[in-house]
Amino acid sequence: MIEIWPAIDLIENKSVRLTEGDYGTSTEMERTPEEAIAFYSGFSMVKRIHIVDLMGALKKGPEESEFIRGLIRNCPLPVEIGGGIRSREIIESYLEAGASYLIVGTRGLKDPEWLAEMANAFPGKIYLGLDAREEMVSVNGWTEETGETIYEVVERSNSIPLGGIIFTDISKDGRMAGPNFELTAKLSKLSVHPVTASGGVRSMEDIMRLDALGVHAAIVGKAANTPEFWRDVK
Repeated sequence: MIEIWPAIDLIENKSVRLTEGDYGTSTEMERTPEEAIAFYSGFSMVKRIHIVDLMGALKKGPEESEFIRGLIRNCPLPVEIGGGIRSREIIESYLEAGASYLIVGTRGLKDPEWLAEMANAFPGKIYLGLDAREEMVSVNGWTEETGETIYEVVERSNSIPLGGIIFTDISKDGRMAGPNFELTAKLSKLSVHPVTASGGVRSMEDIMRLDALGVHAAIVGKAANTPEFWRDVK
């Protein structure tokens, strides 16, 4: 059964949402990060909490690490952290603070040898954040393209002991128009690792459709802040 991983995106210790990764569209959510964790943890389909340091992703290093440590301590579910994770020291620091999983994006995409080294050092703990505009991979807080396709990255990553791949279609993110079912399904078939869908998930109908496609989990952002989404969630 597919898992739901609600997203808490942070800027200045506040839970916010962006549209298509545009920092100028930042909107503060009604629930604080602490309130969101308490709420999400009450549903059996929620198996972990997905926390992203948005400014860390943009500035290439942790910006919210102390605040995130506090959230980890008070979260009853496993927590995965993303945003600005570009060194072994940062990985070790978050794991020591109690994080269960780390999402590596930019450096892992630009430096496959380092990604393999970290995945072998922390097997099952490292997830590759694969963010793209359609099929072209983006890095550095979605502000730059690498010139690679998502397919090239997935095939290269199949030999690395990752915990999984988190695929975000940037054009869908924050739009509440549904995820990219076609590309996510393709990646699920190409990858030996579990693939998580991120971006655009709006309803339990989307969740069930992803489940039918063999997707391991769905990260839910903006929709997780609406009562309609949780109406049919157990």
